[in-house]
Amino acid sequence: MKISITSIFLIISISISSMAQKNDISKNPLVQEWKTPHQTPPFNKIKNEHYIPAFDYSLAIARQELKDIYEVKTKPTFENTILALEENGELLSRVSGVFYNLLESESSDELQEIAFEIMPKMTEFSNDISLNPHLFNRVREVYNNREKENLNAEQIKLLEKTYKSFVRRGANLSDVEKDKYRKITTELAEIGLRYNQNILKETNAYQLHITDEKDLKGLPNSAREMGKMAAAEKKAEGWIFDLSMPSYLAFMKYSENRELRKEIYTAYNSRCFKGNENDNSKNVLRMTELRLELAQLLGYKTYGDYVLEERMAESPKNVNDFLDKLYNASFEFAQKDAKELSLFAKENGLKGELQRWDWTFYSEKMKNKKFSLDDEQLKPYFKLENVTEGIFKLSEMLYGITFKKNSNIPVYHPDVEAFEVFDKDGTFLAVLFMDFFPRETKRNGAWMTSFREQYIKNGKEYRPQIQIVCNFTKPTSDKPSLLTFDEVTTYLHEFGHGLHGILANSTYASLSGTSVFRDFVELPSQFMENYATDKQFLDIFAHHYITGDTLPVEMIHKIKDYNNFQAGYATTRQLMFGMLDMQWHSITEPVKISIDEFEQRAISKTELLPAIKGTNTSVQFAHIFAGGYAAGYYGYKWAEVLDADAFAFFQKNGIFDPKTAQSFRDNILSKGGTEHPMVLYKNFRGQEPDLNALLIRSGLIK
Repeated sequence: MKISITSIFLIISISISSMAQKNDISKNPLVQEWKTPHQTPPFNKIKNEHYIPAFDYSLAIARQELKDIYEVKTKPTFENTILALEENGELLSRVSGVFYNLLESESSDELQEIAFEIMPKMTEFSNDISLNPHLFNRVREVYNNREKENLNAEQIKLLEKTYKSFVRRGANLSDVEKDKYRKITTELAEIGLRYNQNILKETNAYQLHITDEKDLKGLPNSAREMGKMAAAEKKAEGWIFDLSMPSYLAFMKYSENRELRKEIYTAYNSRCFKGNENDNSKNVLRMTELRLELAQLLGYKTYGDYVLEERMAESPKNVNDFLDKLYNASFEFAQKDAKELSLFAKENGLKGELQRWDWTFYSEKMKNKKFSLDDEQLKPYFKLENVTEGIFKLSEMLYGITFKKNSNIPVYHPDVEAFEVFDKDGTFLAVLFMDFFPRETKRNGAWMTSFREQYIKNGKEYRPQIQIVCNFTKPTSDKPSLLTFDEVTTYLHEFGHGLHGILANSTYASLSGTSVFRDFVELPSQFMENYATDKQFLDIFAHHYITGDTLPVEMIHKIKDYNNFQAGYATTRQLMFGMLDMQWHSITEPVKISIDEFEQRAISKTELLPAIKGTNTSVQFAHIFAGGYAAGYYGYKWAEVLDADAFAFFQKNGIFDPKTAQSFRDNILSKGGTEHPMVLYKNFRGQEPDLNALLIRSGLIK
């Protein structure tokens, strides 16, 4: 018996309608009107049992909206097809925005189970859009007749992006190929989810429990207090150090117990590589195989070719040439750094060969000896609240924007703070959620995302709701949160992403804020890092949390001097990640050798220290296997070229120069993806970026 599409939709609608009645969807806070300040999510009302009914309900609405688009009898136009598709699934986006952001920052076993139930439904819905021939026919007709539509530049960009999205997601495939595409994308989504959850489980599974105080030798009081507090939280005696970044790094930097450094280093770097239920080896092999299948199904040689078609770099060859150029400029410096540190370590008691668990420890000692400065001296000047005030002030000086805490805005965890952001004329710009401290429910790292993008609909502007998530050093019983210099730099980085979202000024959500090419999105974030070593900026907020004294000028000079300390090693390490990423996504047939052998072949020319058996990068490289940076990790170095060149322009005109800052806001931060990134950059800078600006800043050329 043949069943029509309309009949199938009716069956789905009845089924979902029954479920909605069963769960009384009208009382579900995820789909109700949000009567909160600025229509922010009512986190205080949302419970785990609300998610699946809300997804089912909003998916049904989104499907009906799609049906209304492709079944309409009128001629396809920009308004009734492209704009209608852009606005499709508004409620679904709202529900997704809450769920997926909390899955990363406030997860639980129950949320992870829900994610696996929701994932195939969301993947199916996405495929039902791009693989629907009726929808694509309408999109293609508008695209082919675009010259007759009298569209403005932003409308043309949206039309081109929509058309390309359909093509790149299988719209031109045969019915048999579309079925294959569906299977591949569904499995990829499932593996990506499992990959990320395995990392979180492995990170939470380990703890270094110390009961003998002699094993704390070398650790400063701040690290000891952190360990003591972690133990108290778990109702244990002594001290506990785990794999959250503040805890792990403090131990690696300062612990004089080499065997314990080795233990915690090995634990961190062997996550998901132990042959247990959380092992990601098979996930990596299967994911890269599926990505290759997907690319070749769509007519590309490799997955890298597929991805880079929509990047500034444009092709794997251009990326590899770029990485090789940086490698040739930096590796000699990296070898010198390794040799110098090895000699220093032996002079300071190291027996045997310098190992990976020794690098951070001896590097910190060497840096301290060279510059008479270490994190423990700097941290009292970087009280979290003061750093926040300084970054807020910097944003005001550059762009005229101000921040006001609003305790009436619901938050998803007591650690989270919510701020309203206002423009220089008092106009409301955004809500900013700040989530600073590590916890078992949050993945490692730091990131910016949003609960809602900025966009305009029916003449009304909807301002963004931005989230910045970090894993900074927590306050202790007798000290506030005191940041390391690296944490200050990370804060500036993520806040740069935040400004990209806050200052967005586009018509369409899919072109707004950070919706840009991956190798361009890091420009605003890395640009902000430049201020971390600037005296004028540091003088604003870097005051000792007890005495109130300003960070001494000699310390600032030392920060500048050691900012390029071991720059060759740091650059080579980043290039290693970029090269590994490109190797995984340049395969032309499935990988038949072990994941470890593949990795060693890919990164061998960047290696400076002995490899450690039982450790592996690929199995925990979430950026490329679960975070959207596949064939794109090079983008961090690519964007460094842009940010070094951009900041050199600021330095020429004055780092707080309002005219230059306004141009950066108008041409970069507010434009989102409304124009090609190189066009935007040249509109700001007046020229293409110069690679030498980065090499000079890094001390790799004079």
